[in-house]
Amino acid sequence: MRTAYSVETVRTAERELMARLPEGALMQRAAAGLAAACADLLGRVYGSRIVLLVGSGDNGGDALYAGTRLARRGAGVTAVPLAPDRTHPGGLAALRRAGGAVVRPADAGELLERADLVVDGIVGIGGKGGLRPEAVPLAAAAGRSRAAVVAVDLPSGVEADTGEVKGSAVRADLTVTFGTHKPGLLIDPAREYAGSVRLVDIGLELPPVAELEALQHADVARLLPVPAAESDKYRRGVVGVAAGSARYPGAAVLAVAGALRGGAGAVRYVGPAGDAVIARFPETLVSDRGPHKAGRVQAWVVGPGAGDDAAAVAEVLAEDVPVLVDADGLRLAERDAVLGRTAPTLMTPHAGEAAALLGVPREDVEEGRLTAVRELAARYGATVLLKGSTTLVADAAGGAVRVNATGTSWLATAGSGDVLSGLAGSLLAAGLPALDAGSVAAYLHGLAGRYASDGAPAGAHDVAEAIPEAWRDVRG
Repeated sequence: MRTAYSVETVRTAERELMARLPEGALMQRAAAGLAAACADLLGRVYGSRIVLLVGSGDNGGDALYAGTRLARRGAGVTAVPLAPDRTHPGGLAALRRAGGAVVRPADAGELLERADLVVDGIVGIGGKGGLRPEAVPLAAAAGRSRAAVVAVDLPSGVEADTGEVKGSAVRADLTVTFGTHKPGLLIDPAREYAGSVRLVDIGLELPPVAELEALQHADVARLLPVPAAESDKYRRGVVGVAAGSARYPGAAVLAVAGALRGGAGAVRYVGPAGDAVIARFPETLVSDRGPHKAGRVQAWVVGPGAGDDAAAVAEVLAEDVPVLVDADGLRLAERDAVLGRTAPTLMTPHAGEAAALLGVPREDVEEGRLTAVRELAARYGATVLLKGSTTLVADAAGGAVRVNATGTSWLATAGSGDVLSGLAGSLLAAGLPALDAGSVAAYLHGLAGRYASDGAPAGAHDVAEAIPEAWRDVRG
């Protein structure tokens, strides 16, 4: 599992470590890792042209000492200090001793055009509000050049704790981060600026509970429900799906498709799209008598394509089993009904739905996804899965937020969310806690989207059919 920690936590760990190390040793560890990553990216260090964009903080010192190491291996290294009177003096002196050059920002244009590698050491993890005006032209020139751009710890101009980008920022091909990931490296929109991320261990001792967690194959494999020898369909879990309408019968079909592939032993469908569901999936247990009379159910999915059926949403929320609320269900669910539940609730909005629930513009959610998902979870007393290019899952109890980036932009297609809802609901019925069900479903759904599209357009039904392949990949 990858973890990410806040700036405050990282700085506390750094202070504690520096108190036990000789002066400057921690910066040298970071510089060594940064130099090694730059060398790997270049392939051939000797004769390469490297430009260091150097700010006044420790990131600038890391860049200077890394540049010193590369200069000693035969690279032509030039530093561009943005604040000459506050540039790290030891790093600057070391670079000069190794044969490196120093130029003013006004003289850096041609160097950036000809560079093989640009190192972004402008702003550290405490930076706020985007790049300062004097740094913007240099960042833009680096982006236009043919050089690979390597960010020190995180791209300058992005917000380390939230993933927000509130102004101009450096776009990196590679980010070399130290000690731990920072939330902004895992959450869009900042994640788009980071490129590939390489973690360098510098010996930090961090708390057991992180601000952010990203599951990997091994974590998901441990959580997937696997039937035992004595399992029957009821022991494996039965998921109920209350979805679809005369106008949107396909939503019911797709939610059932995801549920059938999610590990539960049986799927019960309740709603007006029963004929469409049974025609596509004859193994579905179809009822037209409403959720209360559907039979034994261990978790419910309600809302996909439900139109204005507020009665069905209210009836499902009144059940004392885990409930996933999606799509129209999010619009129709009464907040008090969600807050009053004792069984787990998993809400799965996209950015527009989250904005409506919070009463803010959609842009606020898209630019501050971590803040939005935490606020929604707290406001509704539920687990919230905020869909997007990076999916976030937050629990009402607080703790680490889960982030998932297995998906592909081809998943932005009608009905994809219905498949995700059915998949997550099935995992709830199989006994997974809401946080795990949402996280595992997002992971598998993202992988299935990759397999279904394989670089080309794919429909939601293709994604559902690829879930078993994703499941086998994770288990394998």
